[in-house]
Amino acid sequence: MQLRDIRNRKTPELNIIPMIDIMFFLLVFFMLSTMYMIDLKTIPVKLPKAASAATDTSTTFAVSMKSDGSIYLGDVPTELNALVMQASMEQKNNPNFAVVIRAERDIDYGKVITLIDKLKSAGVTRFGLATDGADK
Repeated sequence: MQLRDIRNRKTPELNIIPMIDIMFFLLVFFMLSTMYMIDLKTIPVKLPKAASAATDTSTTFAVSMKSDGSIYLGDVPTELNALVMQASMEQKNNPNFAVVIRAERDIDYGKVITLIDKLKSAGVTRFGLATDGADK
């Protein structure tokens, strides 16, 4: 019976370069796919332009105001009192609750202030005003 020589044994090779490539591909794929999963359902409004506009995706309520005075929560038309009541309930449940107001550039400034005042009286403390980024 012949015994194997321990010195002649080959060590197995583990090539991890292809595995690293696949992991980077998956990382990029999931990063890009999650960016497209964020879908704010809103109505189209003509927003004013701003040079220092920033994007916020953590908004709970996106309120749109048309120049005719109609108010939309997301893409659903709503009344001011119903919106204030929903915002009040959401503020109680979520301390990080925020409202972004998407008002058309032609709307009366007083209507926007009235909406903010009503929401403040309901306990909402975090607001944002949506704008279009400046074209460069």
